[in-house]
Amino acid sequence: ERPLSARPQPKMAGAGRVWRVGALLLPPAWRLRAPGRAFGTAAGRGGSSGGGRLVLGAAFALGGSAGLCLAARQRLREHSAAELPAGSLQLTLYQYKTCPFCSKVRAFLDYHGLPYEIVEVNPIMRKEIKFSSYRKVPILLANAGSPLQLNDSSVIISAIKTYLVSRRNSLEEIVSFYPPVKTVTEQGKEVFEYENKYWLMLDEKETKRVYPVNEVRVEEMKWRKWADDWLVHLISPNVYRTPKEALASFDYIVREGKFGTLEGLFAKYVGAVAMFFVSKRLKKRHQLREDVREDLYEAVNEWVKAVGKNRLFMGGNQPNLADLAVYGVLRVMEGLEAFDDMMVHTNIQPWYQRMEEVIEKTGV
Repeated sequence: ERPLSARPQPKMAGAGRVWRVGALLLPPAWRLRAPGRAFGTAAGRGGSSGGGRLVLGAAFALGGSAGLCLAARQRLREHSAAELPAGSLQLTLYQYKTCPFCSKVRAFLDYHGLPYEIVEVNPIMRKEIKFSSYRKVPILLANAGSPLQLNDSSVIISAIKTYLVSRRNSLEEIVSFYPPVKTVTEQGKEVFEYENKYWLMLDEKETKRVYPVNEVRVEEMKWRKWADDWLVHLISPNVYRTPKEALASFDYIVREGKFGTLEGLFAKYVGAVAMFFVSKRLKKRHQLREDVREDLYEAVNEWVKAVGKNRLFMGGNQPNLADLAVYGVLRVMEGLEAFDDMMVHTNIQPWYQRMEEVIEKTGV
């Protein structure tokens, strides 16, 4: 899995929703442009130094891996977890702030009201995860009586959801149902994949409770996979579509990151130029149209059509794991031009606002 901070918390001001950013109150991004969040696309994993390392330190792969170069540990939320089996579940999420995969996990944890800590990982040195042979994020450390490490966003979500539903198995046993399988890419690189990562490991009775008919499970799994295999790859090309958009992303990185004056200027302008050209390579790799917005609009409207007019969410009256995955991926663009355009030119806004509201409500 290839790797946005805890997103600004919605506040109410008058009749409209606003976003709190520092001391400023801003309306939603598609109504008034807000400072963009940090985005980047991996140009390499090792051997970088000097200027190259600085650029990669500013942003590290969105739609792959992404994040601010900050190594701060912070408590994100604390609330009761009524669904938990007896005993406490201690969770620590190692993430990059702007990573869509990490955002998926946060959306899931928040929706289920699970308390967790965040450790922001430096995307270059990655000292925060030096304990792990698995060198990507998200990583979730979970302690439900014994410490466990869960890798890959979809495995994390499936395993924790199984634990919340099932009263029979320990978390350790559930995690063992998701063994990594070594595969070889077309480039000859060995990677680990989790073939069954979209499955919940439930018995027949539990499965019927979560999925009244099999078609419900099949639909959820299909769209969770779609979010990982297609939707996420539309983010970087759209965020870095033009030099102006690339500069807006890096402007936020520099203002929020720890840079000296000269370092900041270098990272902002050189990084923006580099990521603009990288986005073009990504467009070619994923066979996107000349105007990548069209691919984004088509994908988002495809999702809205799948949800349909007779359901609030794909999960019915409440989001299912596919809803949380799609929402988690899309929200990393909040505050940027691509997000504003998506809200104006697609039918996503009603569903997206319902997702915001239900996560805010259930996560308190």
